[in-house]
Amino acid sequence: MKRILSFLLAFGLLTGVAWADTIKIPVAAPFTGQLASFGEGVKNGALLKAEEINATGGINGKKVEIVLEDELCDPKEAATVATKLANDPDISIVVGHLCSSATLASLPIYRTAKMPAISPSATNVTIGKMSPYYFRNVYKDDFQGFFLAKYADRIKGFKKMAIFYEVNDYSMGLMLAFMKEAKKLGIKILGTEAYTSDTTDFKPQLTKFKMMKPDALFIPGYAPQGTLIVSQARSLSMKNVAFFGADGLDDDVMVKNPDAEGLFVTTPFLPDKAGPQAAGFIKAYKKKYGKDPNWFAANTYDAVGLAAAAIKAVGQDREKIREYLASINSKEKAYDGVAGKTYFDKNGDCLKDAFVKEIKDGKWVSAEKQLQ
Repeated sequence: MKRILSFLLAFGLLTGVAWADTIKIPVAAPFTGQLASFGEGVKNGALLKAEEINATGGINGKKVEIVLEDELCDPKEAATVATKLANDPDISIVVGHLCSSATLASLPIYRTAKMPAISPSATNVTIGKMSPYYFRNVYKDDFQGFFLAKYADRIKGFKKMAIFYEVNDYSMGLMLAFMKEAKKLGIKILGTEAYTSDTTDFKPQLTKFKMMKPDALFIPGYAPQGTLIVSQARSLSMKNVAFFGADGLDDDVMVKNPDAEGLFVTTPFLPDKAGPQAAGFIKAYKKKYGKDPNWFAANTYDAVGLAAAAIKAVGQDREKIREYLASINSKEKAYDGVAGKTYFDKNGDCLKDAFVKEIKDGKWVSAEKQLQ
């Protein structure tokens, strides 16, 4: 037995493996499947932040290890991942999940295990109210929906609109918030149609929309379907209809689609609108990955930073981490990240600014007019 222990100790020293000196921070998101492009930004942001933390001595002398958990943005997969993480005594906090449906599936599991989690991107309005252990550093769908309605009215001047939404928690929450504010503003909603994530032929619904002659079509869904919707609408000669959506359409697949020229979306992060503290992040990200960071990368970078700050302050006790995060409850106590200041209300929700970007000449650019 002594020989075996001596061998293992020597092997660990020679290879640099020292698990006792490593702090695991799991990051749960879709790294394969339809929404893998979203997960790419999440992964990049998390790994970059961990690399920077480790380069400055880690957390209290221990290195950060990012554990990537692929849950496909699927509720069943998310529940499986959450169960594994909740039962791992070496895990004290989770960064994730990405989609609202996946977050809602994992939430009761983390709540039962008293596992704190920070989502960088799940925007469904009910999440914060359902668990004292869930936090997020992104705005909610009610804010985003209200913001979009006001932008469509005040900046774009749309008076007649139609809505094409996906049947999921994220899309439906956005639609309801948008419709509520649109009604107050006097915008006429001509009609709504629904689709599922496996839909590929949108022409029957788009044909109905074409007959309604809307000024614009609001698509509160995800980019894989959004790019098909826009192209099929153009093929039906819906040339005078504007298209817009929320942060679910903020993806490179939309930029690569020439039919999406003029599309505008909300986003919680714009490089040219970010504060001075974001400059180093943007430079490092471009150097490492060869492109600008998207909002998934920026928010995940900050979420990992929040998790690390909590562990540094109180150790790896789950309840103490939850209490630490809950104490960040004012502007004065805010975590100053690359995507702005983050502090939480009593539900673990935060207030963040929203911005608008659009596709112009085949590139994402900041919209000339931002809502004040």
